[in-house]
Amino acid sequence: MRSLEFVAPRHLRWHELPSPRVNRPHEAIVAPVAATTCDLDRAVIAGATPFEGPFALGHECVARIVELGSECTDLTVGDLVVVPWHISCGTCARCSLGYPSQCERTPRYAMFGLPLGGHWGGMFAERITVPWADANLRRLPDGVSAAAAAAASDSLTDAYDAVRRGLLLHPAQDVAVLGGLTHGLYACAFAVSLGAADVVYVDRDERRRSIAEGFGAKAVDDPRELGRRRFPVTVDAAGDPRGLVAALEATAPGGHCHSIGIYFKPTPLPLMTMYMDAITFSTGRPDISPHLSDVLRLLQTDSVDPLAAYSDTLAFDDLPEALLELPPKPLVLLD
Repeated sequence: MRSLEFVAPRHLRWHELPSPRVNRPHEAIVAPVAATTCDLDRAVIAGATPFEGPFALGHECVARIVELGSECTDLTVGDLVVVPWHISCGTCARCSLGYPSQCERTPRYAMFGLPLGGHWGGMFAERITVPWADANLRRLPDGVSAAAAAAASDSLTDAYDAVRRGLLLHPAQDVAVLGGLTHGLYACAFAVSLGAADVVYVDRDERRRSIAEGFGAKAVDDPRELGRRRFPVTVDAAGDPRGLVAALEATAPGGHCHSIGIYFKPTPLPLMTMYMDAITFSTGRPDISPHLSDVLRLLQTDSVDPLAAYSDTLAFDDLPEALLELPPKPLVLLD
């Protein structure tokens, strides 16, 4: 079988591997049918991260189950399922508290698509082994397409949780999203669907502003257009230190700012302002499986339609060349 491999910046290749089989009773073998890149994948391909190849690429997909271990009693061969990016057992203390990204039974940082916690494979592949399948895989509900849910493995659910955290503390309040990453577009959609009073999206990119407006946000191209306005809930989805600072500076006293961005270098924060205004700041790798049911329910009820965020549709065979063009959010169809 083929698996897409990152070798070095701007160098991708197919890696031929034996087709996996179930070796443990808690495992499933799945065949991706719709996959997509995360903004992190694009950064990896461009050489903007410290990760060195070779390793299997991809951590967002919907897949079809082709084989199940004997302990997988909640799933059926043929089911379409979302595959979370993290490798987690679902039963340890951290998983039970809702933090599967910090699972105690796996190597630290174990995940699909990056080699930080070992090599677990990537989702741009013809087959994937999923450990503890019952605890992690979520069946697609009726009416939700594989394409719509392809990003639920990471960025879609990450955006949901970023907004959910703030609106739990400040229900029905205003939300500002500092954009740049696809996550920010999803954050706008979820903020509207979760009942934010007003959603403002800030981004210099015209394409992303248009998508955000389609999701129900008001879009501006510069943080200065916010003036002196402050928001109880803010989301940094800029992927740029200037956007992070702008998000914090736009947060109202007592407000909550969550950063989706990944910053590989030390990044200064306006800590004095945060201290004086009692701003709560959170960040972290997203925990997917605890929130998947809620995300899929919003997709099923048409409260959120992620399809507008896709930039391209790519064929699986074309990936080694097509992804070098760094499309913003391609949908990859394997079935």
